Amino acid sequence: MKEKAGSSTRRLLLQRAVLASGAAALAKAADETSTTGNAPKEPAWKRLFPPSFRNERIKTSGAEINAVIGGSGPPVLMFHGAPQSLITWRLIAPDLAKDYTLVMCDLRGYGDSSKPPGGGDHSEYSKRPMALDGVEVMKHLGYDQFRMVGHDRGGRVGRRMALDHPDKVTKLAVMDIVPAHYLYSHVTLEFVQAYFHWFNYLRAAPGPENELLKASEAANARPTTDEAQLEYRRLNSDPAMLHAMCEDYRASASIDLKIDADDIKAGKKIQCPLLVLWAATGAMGKLYDVLTIWKDEGVNVSGKGLPGNHSLQESAPKETIAELQQFLRS
Repeated sequence: MKEKAGSSTRRLLLQRAVLASGAAALAKAADETSTTGNAPKEPAWKRLFPPSFRNERIKTSGAEINAVIGGSGPPVLMFHGAPQSLITWRLIAPDLAKDYTLVMCDLRGYGDSSKPPGGGDHSEYSKRPMALDGVEVMKHLGYDQFRMVGHDRGGRVGRRMALDHPDKVTKLAVMDIVPAHYLYSHVTLEFVQAYFHWFNYLRAAPGPENELLKASEAANARPTTDEAQLEYRRLNSDPAMLHAMCEDYRASASIDLKIDADDIKAGKKIQCPLLVLWAATGAMGKLYDVLTIWKDEGVNVSGKGLPGNHSLQESAPKETIAELQQFLRS
């Protein structure tokens, strides 16, 4: 009875937060309900990663980052995309962990990391403080330099990290993206059709957030036994996470564009080796000359299209791990 009451209370608080529409209300509700609900006794990461992996929550200057750490060897920081979490690496982590110490993090606002409200200018979800989260996580773990792998939004954070902290990132791999400033300055009908959410999430709260919550509720009603999908459903049913994701996109279309404009004007480039992977038959591969665009961003850029869909690490794990292993050890 207590568990049912806790679950009911959690749903009520979160629903009230969405109706209240304020970012502060969303964050407050998530904080008040963080210890209630129907979360399994054993967290999903324990079932999805090797037994030797461990979990740690690390405080940074702007957030509290949830991380799963495992393996041995040189450190590799790994950031996921939207609306995913660190479990996105579950299919390739066991092989990578044979040669590297993996630090897989939930980005601030996502997964089980803390969820700042965003600020009036969305600055708490600028890629600059999100990149600093990664640097501070690695410093906490004793790593002054590291390789970095980022998919989707995580790749955008990795790009900013390599630009802001060139002394920290020794190699960077980004997956199925081109820089946001390029996309926003080259808007086409095809881009809008393929990436409608890039514009939809920019609307003021709580419009997109409410729509996302309804979509999550509809998805949750469909039966599945896939453990990863069940974990994604748990995380993506949190209104505070949905708000954070929208803030992430709002920051990319505002404060991050200003930061990028300053870097472009100054001629700033990614100095470390940069690997670019993308889904050859996906929207990025069809709409853009991905490698050529990235060659304007760095001084040492290589890459190729792979089979699979946007989430290469989940749809083409064998091909993805082969490319990453070759790049990270070379």
